Amino acid sequence: MLTACILPAPSADTFQGNYVTTARNHLTDLVRFAPLLPGYQPREPQLEMADAVEDVIGSGATLLVEAETGTGKTLAYLVPALLSEGPTLVSTGTKSLQDQLFFKDLPMVKKALNLPRKVALLKGRANYLCPYRLELHQEDARFLTRETVGQMQIVSHWAARTRTGDIAELQQIPEDAPVWPWVTSTADNCLGTECPRYNECPLMKARKEAQEADLVVVNHHLFFADAALRGNGAASELLPTANTVIFDEAHQLPEIAAAFFADTLSTRQIQELGRDSLSEAGHTAADLAELNRLVAAVDKSSMDLRLSLGDGERREPWTEVAENKAVIEAGEALLQALQELDAFLGPLAKASRGMDACSRRASEQVDCLAAYLKGGQPNRVYWFETFKRSVVLHSTPLSVAAQLRAQRERNPCSWILTSATLSVGGRFEHIQHRLGLDSARTLRLESPFDFKRQAVFYAPEGLPAPNDSEYTAQLTAAMVPVINAARGRTFFLFTSHRALREAAAILRQKLDYPLLVQGEAGRRELLDAFREKGNAVLLGTSSFWEGIDVRGEALSCVIIDKLPFGSPGDPVAAARIEHINRNGGNAFRDYQLPQAVLALRQGAGRLIRDPKDTGLLVVADPRLLTRSYGKLFVNSLPNMTRTRKLDVVQRFFDYLAAQGQEAGKMES
Repeated sequence: MLTACILPAPSADTFQGNYVTTARNHLTDLVRFAPLLPGYQPREPQLEMADAVEDVIGSGATLLVEAETGTGKTLAYLVPALLSEGPTLVSTGTKSLQDQLFFKDLPMVKKALNLPRKVALLKGRANYLCPYRLELHQEDARFLTRETVGQMQIVSHWAARTRTGDIAELQQIPEDAPVWPWVTSTADNCLGTECPRYNECPLMKARKEAQEADLVVVNHHLFFADAALRGNGAASELLPTANTVIFDEAHQLPEIAAAFFADTLSTRQIQELGRDSLSEAGHTAADLAELNRLVAAVDKSSMDLRLSLGDGERREPWTEVAENKAVIEAGEALLQALQELDAFLGPLAKASRGMDACSRRASEQVDCLAAYLKGGQPNRVYWFETFKRSVVLHSTPLSVAAQLRAQRERNPCSWILTSATLSVGGRFEHIQHRLGLDSARTLRLESPFDFKRQAVFYAPEGLPAPNDSEYTAQLTAAMVPVINAARGRTFFLFTSHRALREAAAILRQKLDYPLLVQGEAGRRELLDAFREKGNAVLLGTSSFWEGIDVRGEALSCVIIDKLPFGSPGDPVAAARIEHINRNGGNAFRDYQLPQAVLALRQGAGRLIRDPKDTGLLVVADPRLLTRSYGKLFVNSLPNMTRTRKLDVVQRFFDYLAAQGQEAGKMES
């Protein structure tokens, strides 16, 4: 474990000296970066951010940086991070950004700086092959389907040649393939140092490399998994202790942190415990007939709980079903079945490391389910999700500010949070309050892009109120000439799956351009097709509002159907709203409105990703102009040319087409 070494904050004199200007000097050295980044030019907002990051690294302070699209924030934090003494964690919002940083950005910056810094990539446990579980389930295939057995053979061949064991290498098997739970481990079923294949474990090798590195690239999920473990008093070895943590895509932190400080139990976890218990029992003197009976009882009780919650998929507060007799009986029956399995496994815990893990998991699941059914913890919301064959029970904190403050006190180090969208109306109070970072320094850097020249903002006239039953149909019809003017090349973003499906049915009859619809293919497949076709129209909901980077003419229009206020039916949001209002606040002003503004900025940010990009942003919701809060949304968007006239939109695209033709003639 690396030991934290907190460096003193730079003095005012140092700020004017070499310490803070080091990163700036490197970033303005074209000899270093221009050969590696064609067209590279240092940008003043990027240099300002590098100064601020360098000032905070190792000081124990906290900095929030809103760096709008085009700032070049990745270089602005990587250069000072690599120039510092370290160790540093860089945490990203997604695994794809994590891979981009490690495999593309970091090698380039290291080469430009000519620094022998050791860097490492560390993902969550489920991203690595578990050689023990692969071997265990190859020997005992009674639970496997034919599809899974075939995938197991592919994994086995790959396992013999992989160096990292990172399952992202094996792209011929989908991320959601049924084989992965059989050949990867969880915190529940990992045998740790007692595992017979411990010395070959890819996860342990990756963790060892991380402990020895100057800079480690992780993701928010892994960071908060580690924080939750440490908060529970565990001697976590997931992540090294660092002088500085840099969070990219930091606007995601409140929701991700809440998920990891929550208590969660699924019927799938419970059923996996039963299967693992049977697999491990084969190596002990356990009464297999009795164990089979107990596991069957747990499985049946799990299925009965799912059935008691009705057909279809639900996401609701537990209070909606807590007094339902069938649900009460199913919950109590499952708890009793788990208690009986726990009692059976307890005496077998010493028989093997694997059985000891199963016994521990059974006890933890009993405690979790009992606490959930009892409920009543203050400042938490109890809710559930149902899927086709499973139920997930959640107990989620309404605020993570206290947990994060405690985390900072236990592990004092510098925190640097950056994103294109952290402020609302130019102010950071909303995210500061949600993360318990009220005393943090803040810096807001506007995009260097010329939005007035590059983009047009269109708010169409004549649409009904968003709650009108005809709204989606009328909006979709009104957008057909817009999409035609854009020659396809459009992201049409929706705030609900229902609206997306309704619009898709209409557009199939109205458009001659390729139509790509979320849910009809995977996210990556849809994006690849969108880029490849060059004139497609992609319809998506929340997962397409952020983290998407399509540069050039393939994306020339972004349409947003409604202001993205959170669903009032979301149980966690509803509980937060009630909690804020009950404690004298104004939930709409303090929570719902800021969240919607940040979400809109993320969606709008898909359009202009490069200094050469041009395009049209459509925000169709009439509330932009009819409600007093509409000004906050409009003023939060880049300063584009604004119009309410369709003919202006059509002339804009005609102008872009003419410019493109002229450029083509000059090149030829």
